[in-house]
Amino acid sequence: MQLLCLSNGHGEDVIAVRILQELQRHQAAPELAALPLVGEGLAYSQLGIPIIASVQKMPSGGFIYMEGRQLLRDLRGGLLQLLMAQFKSVRAWAKKGGVILAVGDIVPLLFAWLSGAPYIFVGTAKSEYYLRDEAGTLPNRPRWEGWSKSVYLPWERWLMSHRRCQAVFPRDTLTTQRLKQWSIPAFDLGNPMMDGIDRETKKPNFYDPNAEFKEMQRSLIVALLPGSRTPEAYENWSLIALAADALLEIYTHRLPQEQYQRRSLLFLSAIAPALSLEPLQEVLVGYGWCQQPLDLIKSNFNLELKDSHCLAFTLKNATLIITQEDYNLCLLKADFAIAMAGTATEQFVGLGKAAIAIPGSGPQYTPAFAEAQSRLLGPSLILVDKPQEVAAIVEQLLRDPDRIQLIAENGKRRMGKPGASARIANFVMARITSSPSGTSK
Repeated sequence: MQLLCLSNGHGEDVIAVRILQELQRHQAAPELAALPLVGEGLAYSQLGIPIIASVQKMPSGGFIYMEGRQLLRDLRGGLLQLLMAQFKSVRAWAKKGGVILAVGDIVPLLFAWLSGAPYIFVGTAKSEYYLRDEAGTLPNRPRWEGWSKSVYLPWERWLMSHRRCQAVFPRDTLTTQRLKQWSIPAFDLGNPMMDGIDRETKKPNFYDPNAEFKEMQRSLIVALLPGSRTPEAYENWSLIALAADALLEIYTHRLPQEQYQRRSLLFLSAIAPALSLEPLQEVLVGYGWCQQPLDLIKSNFNLELKDSHCLAFTLKNATLIITQEDYNLCLLKADFAIAMAGTATEQFVGLGKAAIAIPGSGPQYTPAFAEAQSRLLGPSLILVDKPQEVAAIVEQLLRDPDRIQLIAENGKRRMGKPGASARIANFVMARITSSPSGTSK
């Protein structure tokens, strides 16, 4: 059996690769191929999965839906010609027999349907949480937004209900329940986005009988998530550094010393490997941060850092670590996050923690994107207009354990339990081995 995976974005590539890795572990593993419709598909290449057609990095980085200017840049960069060449390759592949796994949004889903082959869809881009939650329709939303009774539009639902569509895996339970109303073969197997991040099992200090005392004894840990795309990530970092400085100012001056004098701050910065660290260091130096020997910092905080090239800085009663390899550690150790990212923010929230977001200038993390993400993640994502407002939000959260509990439950419910990639792979194997390899239109 042959399986072709279509995806349209870096995040979608990563999710697809997690499922493909699980498929490779099966005794009767299918012969795998891939086609990233956006970007160069490095995640596939690293896994050794062949790419069946030409790929090209577009000027927008895959965010053409954010604004018309991005679409125009991509069109000038040869988007239409690229899509036509890719479509011809998909049709040629489908004629040989096999199943298509489409990961992302309507673009790979449409390609899968047009191919003529049986297909399976992993919907990563849409969720009913954009329109409603468990209590009903979200307030103050435009009437036109819910005209189709679902976040998925009628033509998308038609593609998912087509007889060649073997299965649909939405990203959450609420969306699965909604799609089943249209006889779509939707299955609630979880969100692969949460795979690969091992949750810590120790009980948070928030629920300890001596929580307040213990909170004052240990460092407050904050993850800094500026995103992964250049030059946007550098601009985001400047805003995040300003927010960190305002938080440090509170713990140094404004709060009563007799209560908070032993409180220190630890910032863990998860930086994408493709980013240069020099611009980040320049911003920190501008705020007065001084670089320190890493070994001393590691021993002080008992951090199991794998990144031997990470950088450490100190300022007043705070320490800041920049790492390009210890992404999971940053998410797992942190109490809160100052976030201007897509996938990283959602994963952090999925661990049951609160993220505080500052809308930037984009092209990804714009005010519109941040507002939509706040609907997706609910009370777990708190938006502020200015970086200086982050400190006040942290103060409020630390003084409200009931709100922390609500955020923990909400994040895990919306993002789901880990292990979805294996569950989806097992389902796919069962379905494609029990169904005919080809189905007519």
